[in-house]
Amino acid sequence: MRGKTTDEIKPFIVMDVLERALALERTGRSIVHLEIGEPDFATPPAIVDACIEALKNGETHYTDSRGIPGLRAAIASYYERRYGVKITEDRVLVTMGVSPALLLVLSILIEENGDEILLGNPYYPCYPNFIRYMHGTPRFIFSEAADGFQLKPAAVEGAITPKTHAIMINSPSNPTGTLMPRDDLEAICNLGVAVISDEIYHGLVYNETEHTALEFTENAFVLNGFSKLFAMTGWRLGYIIAPKRAVRRLHILLQNIFISPNAFVQHAGIAALTKKHPEIEEMRQKYDARRRYLLRELPKLGLRYALEPRGAFYFFVDTSHIDNDSLRLAFDILEKADVALTPGIDFGDRGEGHLRISYANSLVNITEGVRRLGVYLTERGAL
Repeated sequence: MRGKTTDEIKPFIVMDVLERALALERTGRSIVHLEIGEPDFATPPAIVDACIEALKNGETHYTDSRGIPGLRAAIASYYERRYGVKITEDRVLVTMGVSPALLLVLSILIEENGDEILLGNPYYPCYPNFIRYMHGTPRFIFSEAADGFQLKPAAVEGAITPKTHAIMINSPSNPTGTLMPRDDLEAICNLGVAVISDEIYHGLVYNETEHTALEFTENAFVLNGFSKLFAMTGWRLGYIIAPKRAVRRLHILLQNIFISPNAFVQHAGIAALTKKHPEIEEMRQKYDARRRYLLRELPKLGLRYALEPRGAFYFFVDTSHIDNDSLRLAFDILEKADVALTPGIDFGDRGEGHLRISYANSLVNITEGVRRLGVYLTERGAL
């Protein structure tokens, strides 16, 4: 059964794009990377210093499998300060990134083969792969471009069946950069089904306010981490805020599968949440400047979006008038224009005919990428 499951796991296409782009760079080509969703900034110095200090102090041993008490308390306090929700630290479990956190949550929610997890389409590519890996069934709800490809409560309610074990939410969204309206989030959280809320892009929001599922329900598994807001992708540090009923089962899995997160990295996490980091607001402002540049320039290239993205660092643009095969188009642009973009098909059937553009790159590089795209589209007769 396990072999069959792994055979069904689909490639993460953005990595195929990146790997081809890197191969072209090794031949001397200059590639503009607008495919990868990774902050192009360094981790704030105070966080790095805290990690170094922890190493010097010998914080290199096993910790509580759930994470050190200081970090769990800091996470609970952070959510109270930011969202006004009161959670106890015993509901917080620290993980080595958000991906392991999702696998753990799905492990306890999917109890029998075929149990369903509802999610929008388009979606972050790993979601359905993780669900299938745990022998569950991803049940897709086609979302509309006019809604920023965010789930609507009526559509979710209509998709719930006796086999539905959770609803997957991602706001701000990858790949669209859009946020779910507060009222929609509240309505979905009150449908009587557990919610898995991926909040990894919280904090990277522009002229908008993000909301946590914990504002509206106790029956939420919140996934978050340090990779995006704190520019800590390589540190591999995330966490789950779980309903009390699920904590012990998750704790046992952490003990068995991961032992414990890295001790010194956890101390860096405490510094991230408790110290002041002016660099973070500087990063957010630079992201917003890039976003506003693309808001002006992409329509000039005929690359349109139905709803302005106001979170994360992505645009999800309609390219169906150029080529409805997004995989073919993305690789053609890479080979001929030296610009790396992510094909929409990576994000599901509903993403076909789109490309994702990441602005996690400098404004200088983004400007050059836009110039190259203009030349490509002109030569192709699409502009």
